[in-house]
Amino acid sequence: MAAVETLNSSSASITLPGLAHVLVSAGKLSSKSAEEIYRKAQTNRSNFVAELIGSGTLTAYELAHAMSTAFSVPLVDLDALDISRLQKGLLDAKICQDFRIVVLNKRNNRLLVATADPSDQKASEKIKFATQLGVDWVVAEYTKLSKLVSSTTESAAETMEHIIGGDFEFDEETSEPAALEGSDSGASEVEDAPVVKFLHKMLLDAFTMRASDLHFEPYEHTYRVRFRIDGELREIASPPVAIKDKLASRIKVISRMDISEKRVPQDGRMKLKVGPDRVIDFRVSTLPTLFGEKIVVRILDPSSAKLGIEALGYEPEEKERLLKAVQRPYGMVLVTGPTGSGKTVSLYTCLNLLNVPGVNISTAEDPSEINLPGVNQVNVNEKAGLTFAAALKSFLRQDPDIIMVGEIRDLETADISIKAAQTGHLVLSTLHTNDAPATLTRMRNMGIAPFNIASSVILITAQRLTRRLCPNCKQPADIPRAALLEAGFTEEDLDGSWTPYRPVGCSMCNNGYKGRVGIYQVMPITEEIQRIILRDGSSLEIAEQSRREGVRSLRQSGLFKVKKGMTSIEEVLGCTND
Repeated sequence: MAAVETLNSSSASITLPGLAHVLVSAGKLSSKSAEEIYRKAQTNRSNFVAELIGSGTLTAYELAHAMSTAFSVPLVDLDALDISRLQKGLLDAKICQDFRIVVLNKRNNRLLVATADPSDQKASEKIKFATQLGVDWVVAEYTKLSKLVSSTTESAAETMEHIIGGDFEFDEETSEPAALEGSDSGASEVEDAPVVKFLHKMLLDAFTMRASDLHFEPYEHTYRVRFRIDGELREIASPPVAIKDKLASRIKVISRMDISEKRVPQDGRMKLKVGPDRVIDFRVSTLPTLFGEKIVVRILDPSSAKLGIEALGYEPEEKERLLKAVQRPYGMVLVTGPTGSGKTVSLYTCLNLLNVPGVNISTAEDPSEINLPGVNQVNVNEKAGLTFAAALKSFLRQDPDIIMVGEIRDLETADISIKAAQTGHLVLSTLHTNDAPATLTRMRNMGIAPFNIASSVILITAQRLTRRLCPNCKQPADIPRAALLEAGFTEEDLDGSWTPYRPVGCSMCNNGYKGRVGIYQVMPITEEIQRIILRDGSSLEIAEQSRREGVRSLRQSGLFKVKKGMTSIEEVLGCTND
């Protein structure tokens, strides 16, 4: 088919892409709409397909299905492909970006290429000229193509050439190194302009994409940058291996680390100013590996502590139990869960509720992640002798009302925390255990007497973060009744009043998910549970008693979110035990 076709309008003749002619002939688009979309694409200097989908006239799937039928080419679901197995380097990245295409395979002297517009002769000719190979088209959804092209074809050289708009600079407080020992080569590493632009782009992209962490990872022959988005790591860029030392030096300088020390792990912090009154905080950790220093940068969002308890995903009865516990004058409230499960945000949300002028609040953390005005925050420094236990002892001489301990790691810290809870202070802290009942067993194994546990702990919350289904593209899932029962639903649950949903994926989300929601097991320590603790009962006995008292397990809490259409059953099964 010709690359372009001519359609007549009432005013003048206009040359439209072959794609538009096919859609008009198929009755998917009127001539007038096609002309309007084409003119808009020319004005915005974008392509016809992007403007067509953006206008809402056709969805990406409808367009792909129409193209597959019109040109008799296969329709491919890119989400079903293992992207890591795609052969790289078959086609220049700029061509892929310009035409929004992805090379899927090479067989003999032909390339199998995914596109949204098989009528694009210009793209076909460009590929043939660049590779001296023939082209076999398959059709894919434009939105999925765009996302895949952006994530897999952007080379480091191109990334570094981007000039980021806006007013941004690193905070002056953290712009000088803690120790800048070395020669002029060290200074050149730090000030290398392409490296600076690349780092700025990565940090801003991570913030824009709602990433929680950035991973800069050196290997023997490759170097990659990954973002953790909604709990999953995604490869974003593959810069040249040669920049790994310069990039590490730049990050260490602005994080106030010693750039001459590459043999031991280091920790630091940095701030990035974006505009006159917007600052992004980052926590930085370096780790010496076989082929260089791996650097992990965590984005700290102070606003997360001010979202309010409703935004965290607590059900009404769970929220009521938690608020009742933290409003008591003394006792211990524990939050448990693995790293990255949102424990710190939950604690700070509670502290934000309790942070009033008449209350003295002190926290000890390693390190403090969220800055909360009105709260006395202390960073633990074990090298200097400022341990959790030492900080707690100092707090008790500072007339505190509420104490927050970042983590109970040892018997001494646990013992002081319990004594503080028994002597008129509200103590908030975290432990790393699988669920709420196991927390009490863990404390017993640390050497704490059953009487002290029973008399001090007033509530335990176990939590996980599960990905939230994208409301724009989620679809009903056809899951067999037997599978639902095996997952943990009861016969009463399967009453036909609700429908499970599955992820699909669209331009507004990450493979069908957008954001995360918490699932919680909120277990108050009742008199019956205290009796089990005092007789040194097992976590199974405690779990059974809590069930009788109406406390949902983590699995049950997750399944409740499935019933409400907030997440998928695969997500819940993946992050909870039976």
